[in-house]
Amino acid sequence: MKERYKRLAMNRVIITVLLILVQLVWIVFALVKLTEFVSWITTVFTILSILVVLYIIGKDDNSAYKIGWIVLIMALPLFGGLFYLFYGDKKPSRNMRRKLSAQHERCRKYLKGEGVPFQQAQEEYARAAGSFRYVQKVSDFPAYTNTKVKYYPCGEKMFADMLEDLRKAEHYIFLEYFIVSEGKMWDTILEILKEKAASGVEVRMIYDDMGCVTRLPGGYSEWLEKAGIRCMAFNPVIPFFSLVMNNRDHRKILVIDGHTAYTGGINLADEYINEIVRFGYWKDTGVRLHGEGVWSFTVMFLEMWNAFRKEDEDIDRFRPHVWHPEAFTGAGLVQPYTDSPLDNEMIAENVYLDILHQAKKYVYIFTPYLIVDDVMRNALCQAAKRGVDIRIVTPGIPDKPMIFRLTRSNYAPLLRAGIRIYEYTPGFIHAKSYICDDEFGVVGSVNMDFRSLYLHFECGTLLYRTEGLKELKEDSVRTIEQSREITLKDCKTGIIGGLFDSVLRVFAPLC
Repeated sequence: MKERYKRLAMNRVIITVLLILVQLVWIVFALVKLTEFVSWITTVFTILSILVVLYIIGKDDNSAYKIGWIVLIMALPLFGGLFYLFYGDKKPSRNMRRKLSAQHERCRKYLKGEGVPFQQAQEEYARAAGSFRYVQKVSDFPAYTNTKVKYYPCGEKMFADMLEDLRKAEHYIFLEYFIVSEGKMWDTILEILKEKAASGVEVRMIYDDMGCVTRLPGGYSEWLEKAGIRCMAFNPVIPFFSLVMNNRDHRKILVIDGHTAYTGGINLADEYINEIVRFGYWKDTGVRLHGEGVWSFTVMFLEMWNAFRKEDEDIDRFRPHVWHPEAFTGAGLVQPYTDSPLDNEMIAENVYLDILHQAKKYVYIFTPYLIVDDVMRNALCQAAKRGVDIRIVTPGIPDKPMIFRLTRSNYAPLLRAGIRIYEYTPGFIHAKSYICDDEFGVVGSVNMDFRSLYLHFECGTLLYRTEGLKELKEDSVRTIEQSREITLKDCKTGIIGGLFDSVLRVFAPLC
């Protein structure tokens, strides 16, 4: 059975890639032939490229993204403008925007009046109040007290607790993941889900079709439905040249009975719990929330679900206290949030920037990819120059060699500013987390690259003086000790290598 699934998955990938390549070749061939027979079309296409460049310059968009397209159009003046019209709009399709925007408007009423009032936050958490207010203002997701936070330094430890909580589920289970793959982790979870569904627990699942295209066979969502698990494949991969393939659901969310939630960088595949070895030891992080803050993750999931399934007229029945009447406890402020490509608000990046701007002593960062724009680079450098101890940990063994080279190409200016960079020698670090001054923390799905910051649907949890921050700090120190510190000498690439790296950085936002 497993081998059959694998064959189906591979066939699906091959067919999709081949069809897209055929379409691209056909488009280029048709345009070339057209310009050969009709000379004035060359002039029209060239003028179009010039107009497109002027349009790009005037757009309210990320400067790195604009520069990448301008360079590409200059290199291909005949077809560059046309390519931009086909591929340059990085926003989701109009239909997807309409459905998700309408659902968010419906869900806003369920978030109003929730969480800690701003006045109380100002009085009790003065340093953090502005940060939490910003996130709520642009995303509608509030900050909460009375939420316990448990930090996990690796997938294996989080997996053990996930199984325990799943077995305790009595009412509903919501899962939303970018990657799901057959193996020990998913097979164990799946058996519990089927048992729970059979016993009357409502089980719903969202997985990203692109993230699972090499992991699961086509039609897997229908197979899960037959097993009693209500399922949706987000943004199904269509083997045609589609712009909407850019926008993926990169979130990792598990909600159990409204009072318990898991999030972080950990997907449902065996490498995340080191059951299999792909790139040395797989280092990842996550958090478990228990309490009032779980409501935000519940709303996030239902917003995505109901945008396409339209099943829940009233979601109050999923609130934490419906199935957990006892009072919750927990120190500090917890603010789950989501970021999406539906608007021009870069919430995830701004959360990171805000932490860097507020930092007084230190900021320790885990990220698998360090592909940053000028804004993020300047914020990192400015913090270091004013005396903040900035340390960044990236993989020692990469999962994507070319992306790793792009990551390394960003080291030199950061090192010169006084930032310390480490490569995790035991293997691959997939974690996405910040810890600042023993007070602020972020754990979520957001990489420090253009895709996560600008194109994908992402989620994270902003923490202030909560449980788990001490453990995150200790894990950061321990991980740094296991890593190799990078120097400027390590960044020498020669003239040819430097030019190649520059090309990679120019086109990184377009990839």
